Amino acid sequence: MTESTLPAIPAQASVPTPAATTPAFNDEPTKSQQLIVNASRTTVAPLPEPGATPVTPILSSETLQAAPHPPQPESEDTHVIPSTSGATPAPVATTKGITTTSEEPEPQNPLTQRFTQQEWTALKEFRAALPDMFIEAYEKPESREIPIVLWGVLIDPLHPNRDARISVILMKFLRARNLSVRDARNMFVSTLRWRVSFNVDAAMKEEFPQEIFGRLGHVYGKDKEGRPVVYNLYGANQDLKVVFGDVQRFLRWRVVLMETSTSFLDFTTVDQTLQVHDYEGVSLTSSDTNSKNAASEATSIFQSHYPELLFKKFFVNVPTFLNWIFWAMKPLISANTLAKMSVTGSGHHTIGKALLPHIDSSQLPRRYGGEADAF
Repeated sequence: MTESTLPAIPAQASVPTPAATTPAFNDEPTKSQQLIVNASRTTVAPLPEPGATPVTPILSSETLQAAPHPPQPESEDTHVIPSTSGATPAPVATTKGITTTSEEPEPQNPLTQRFTQQEWTALKEFRAALPDMFIEAYEKPESREIPIVLWGVLIDPLHPNRDARISVILMKFLRARNLSVRDARNMFVSTLRWRVSFNVDAAMKEEFPQEIFGRLGHVYGKDKEGRPVVYNLYGANQDLKVVFGDVQRFLRWRVVLMETSTSFLDFTTVDQTLQVHDYEGVSLTSSDTNSKNAASEATSIFQSHYPELLFKKFFVNVPTFLNWIFWAMKPLISANTLAKMSVTGSGHHTIGKALLPHIDSSQLPRRYGGEADAF
């Protein structure tokens, strides 16, 4: 399941997070946090507790309110499958019937404990090929033993089974390719190469004009399962021709937002986001060649390089004329992604009826039927 983008409409906004060569994810925040981004720097401020009425500044390249990091489990919460001793290791029973013959302990977290036996089999084959994948991606023999950081998690190609979060990330590529190790390998190598060619690190440091991208997206609160909620307000900037005037700049901005949303995933208990795409204020004149090209390229990027990061996506306040565009985009969107999309009507009562089963009223902005005073 991957991220998708409708044509001619700007996608989310984002805040810099680590790319494939940046420092690892900042673990274990002790309280709800609010991420406020100021152009090229990031600061963290406390988020209101779930029962409180949150106040959210407008998201821009300078300000973005983000969902609290889900807490990382303490070491005692990590379940490790014991290894056996002797020349011929015997299978060891594990959670939900999973077995392993590895001499090295297999770390577990709540997400890996949900893997099926078939998924474990594919994962172990996939992990064993990581050194070769690194060589193929970076075209240097020494790359086989050099760790990288992907979505805030350090991935050591020689010891990928020492951190359960690595297994969660790699499983996303396998699931996106129906557990085909060969196809998942191609996807993973392609993603590593793309992150270098796109220069994700540089995009994270780029300053995006507030007057152009200032109010297009927010990361605010969390759903009832702890997933960060991303809001995209496509009609917030009335001059969308300016937004898409430089397609490559728009794509960099869009990728920065995607990277930001992954920074609130701990890959221990939470590994997906919930998204709300709001089309209020979007008109037929919003669409031009640049916006169509940007939408198509963004869709391709998220389909290819950010697999299985979306839990569910709601389209709200969608104008009638956009319905045909949505269906025209279907061939570009995977069946799994389509199954997670829901088109909702207009008005905060109608929208609230769709969102409140997933998001508590204290976390849902008033404009969508909740009680939070957000953006």
